[in-house]
Amino acid sequence: MGIENSRSSEIVSCSMTKGSGNTEKLVAAGYFNVICYKENGDIKWEGKHPNLVVNTGLQSMNTNHFKGSSYTASFFIGLVTGPAAGTTFAAGDTLASHSGWTESTAYSGNRPAVTFGTASTADPSVITNSSSPSSFTMNATLVVGGAFLCTVNTGTSGILFSASDFASPGDRSVVSGDVLNVTYTFSLDAS
Repeated sequence: MGIENSRSSEIVSCSMTKGSGNTEKLVAAGYFNVICYKENGDIKWEGKHPNLVVNTGLQSMNTNHFKGSSYTASFFIGLVTGPAAGTTFAAGDTLASHSGWTESTAYSGNRPAVTFGTASTADPSVITNSSSPSSFTMNATLVVGGAFLCTVNTGTSGILFSASDFASPGDRSVVSGDVLNVTYTFSLDAS
């Protein structure tokens, strides 16, 4: 009887390389477009101004989208006076506390409501009230230095979502009878 010898060996080798992974950032940005009309209807001035989405606005977006079950909101636009020293907005500003700017109420009525259209499905997804601008009929002569978006038409109990300084071309003069039409455009961009 023959004896068979066999020898076997196995070598297992494994290597792992960590890839860069899928990382996605979401950029939230918006701007106010303001057109000032003279009492006779002629355009007096126009400006497009980027905004700062403040911390309470970011928190509200996250909370209401990821935790909300039947969330609804109303939004309103307010105006900011234009002090000679300039207007300063900060991420920590709230509707109740904002030391770098002062709200203007030199117009008829309360803060006008914002009627947004349908958000686009593209990247970026954009929503705007350009089909129905918020309108201010001014009742005093003053300098307007910015605008803001919030969730209440009067007072300071709501959420400040964003604010914008009229940095370029700067603060603008209005007189009683001027009408400001303000549109707000907001986009979410997955970058």
